Parts: sequence; C-alpha cells; structure tokens
Amino acid sequence: MTHYTNDIEEIDDLLGEGQLGEGQLGEGLQGGEGQLVTSQPGEDDQLGEDEDQQLYEHFRFEADPGQQPMRVDKFMCEKLQHSSRNRIQKAADAGFVHVNERPVKSNYKVRPNDVVTLMLDRPRHDTSIVAEDLPLNVVYEDSEVMVINKEAGMVVHPGAGNFTGTLVNAIAWHLRDLKSYDPNDPEVGLVHRIDKDTSGLLVVAKTPQAKTSLGLQFFNKTTHRSYNALVWGNLTEDEGRIEGNIARDPKDRLRMTVMSPDSGIGKEAVTHWRVLERFGYVTLVECRLETGRTHQIRAHMKHIGHPLFGDERYGGMEILRGERSATYKAFINNCFKACSRQALHARTLGFVHPKTKQQMDFTSEWPGDFAQLIEKWRGYMKGTTRDTFSTAQQ
Repeated sequence: MTHYTNDIEEIDDLLGEGQLGEGQLGEGLQGGEGQLVTSQPGEDDQLGEDEDQQLYEHFRFEADPGQQPMRVDKFMCEKLQHSSRNRIQKAADAGFVHVNERPVKSNYKVRPNDVVTLMLDRPRHDTSIVAEDLPLNVVYEDSEVMVINKEAGMVVHPGAGNFTGTLVNAIAWHLRDLKSYDPNDPEVGLVHRIDKDTSGLLVVAKTPQAKTSLGLQFFNKTTHRSYNALVWGNLTEDEGRIEGNIARDPKDRLRMTVMSPDSGIGKEAVTHWRVLERFGYVTLVECRLETGRTHQIRAHMKHIGHPLFGDERYGGMEILRGERSATYKAFINNCFKACSRQALHARTLGFVHPKTKQQMDFTSEWPGDFAQLIEKWRGYMKGTTRDTFSTAQQ
C-alpha cells in the first residue's frame, strides 16, 4: 500500500531518534550528529539483506518510465518534501531504504520504473480516523457540503504527534450518523487546508461528487479566498501582487522560501494584497490567493520584507519596526501575548455549489485574539500623532 502524508513533522518523526537509534545506524556512521560516512565510488550500491529483522512498509514510490538517473536520497527527499536528506541518508545506511524489494545505499541511482520503499522496523502507526466529540463551529451545512470556521491552535489532519484531537476527528464525529460518509475515504472530506495556528474558513465535501467538483474549482482557481493578516511595516503602496515559487527552505525544512518564477524550483504561487488599515509600524492587509501553497502568505510577505506579526517561524516575533523605548517594547510584548500566533485569519470563502451550481460566499468574523490585537493597535494609534511615524521604516 502507498502511504502519503501532508503533516510537516511526520516524516522526520518516522526517521527520528525513535526510529533510528544510534545502535541501528551501524558502524558506517561516525562522529557527531548529522555527519555521515558515505560509500566510496565503485562500491556496490546493493546491501545484503538482514533476514533477522522484520521490516514494515511505510511509503512507496514508483519511478516514472522517463526517470533520469538520480541518487535515491535525493529522489526520496523530493517525494517526501517534509523530510530532510540527512534523515533519509541515515535510513538508507540503516537498511531501511529499499529499491525493488532490496535495501540500497543512499548513493544508489534510481532508474525508470524502480519501486522505492521506506521500510522501518516497526508497524506504521494506525492512521485510521477516529471520531472524537470535539468542538466544531459549523457555519453552513447541507447534503453535499459543510463549511467550518476553524479555531487557531487546532491541527487540521492527523499526523506525527497529533493522531487525535484534530479537525478531521471532529468532522468524523459530527458526521458519524451519515452512513455514506467514511472519514478514511479520500474521496470525501476536507478539500483544502490551513495551518494549525491559522484560523478561519474551510469547506468539507460530504460526497465524492462534491469532492470532485470542489477540487476542480480549486485546481482551476475559480474559488474565492481571502485572508486578513497583520504584517510588520508600513507598505508603501495600497495594493500589490507577489509572484514567486514556493519551495522548501534547504536551511530549515519546516519553513518555505520564495524562488524566482523562472528558477524551475518549487511551485508557482501568486498572492494579491491590499491595505485595509495602517498603524504606522504594522499594517492590516487583505490577501487573496491565486494558488494555495504551503505557508504561501507567510512566505510571500516575508519575501517582500513584511513578515506576519507574531509569526515566529518567519521572523515575526522580533520587534522589526517602531521605537526603542521600554514603553513600546512592553506594548509589543502585550500584543504578542494577546495573539500568541501568526496574525492570519481565513476570512472569506466562495465557491460554486457542486449540486445546485449556485455561488456560495461566506465570511468569518475575526476570532477574539485577532480582534484584540487589532484593537490594541487602534488604541496605540489614538495615543500618537502623525509625526510619530515620520521616520518609521517602510
């Protein structure tokens, strides 16, 4: 069976210390953490089978007929985008990377139609969705679709470290009496995702027909989605467009980076933004997505020098604009406490109903923490004058 994951930590957790302890890595790994002794050129890529060790398949990939020769560690790193090449190399050295049912070293060259599998020494965690009675804010529901307003802090889909307590578990409970809905069937369920610490609207397909229809709308970019975000800095224009491919940051696999559209690296991404309200040192903006890439808004705004307020992973937890006074520093720290996450809310969602063909548009009010953050900045503005921001950094 082929397994896929969208959880950003799952692969590294599978290949982490719990799976690959020092005793399993063999004598080929010497020195400190992250250092790897690879095989020498000319050595046989195939490793001998370990008949005493029972292994379990976790992931399987088949190379395309036109596959160009590529090292297996690089091949798997491209397929398992949430893992690191170093982890995969360690897995290969431990005998956990197989090609055509035989273990290989990390320098093995993948060829057309090769079947590459990740085999680990314990069964894969049961990822069957279990219905859980969890709070769920249902904005709209009929026989075909359901629109949910997700709270910040709730993981969308089960993954490493979060196999329960997710939005998908809550949906399974809500629809537990609907016999036609199987939460483990990929042909129904959530059509798109938002990050754990992002709040806002999501649509759920209750039938395969609805999932197909909505999926095509997302693919064809005919849905309407907008986000509200508080970003650092005072944007010089009132609106703009950001185009740049989204790719995994090679220096931090949990973060995305922006590449040139002509680079051939990453996935095409376009974000449109416009200013809603200015607070001198930060700006409230609306972001509309043409595409829906991982961390797209967060990475794009960071790329143009305006990371999201409170976004620790993208540098938004530092005081990037403003005054040097202790009073201002205390104010910012209070803002961080009021909204202890990236200030991002999926505010609107629009799509054509898969059955009635009517346009459906939904708006979600700001959650309490986001609203409190904006009110703090509005209050701060009332206590200042226009001259306060005359030398503010853009």
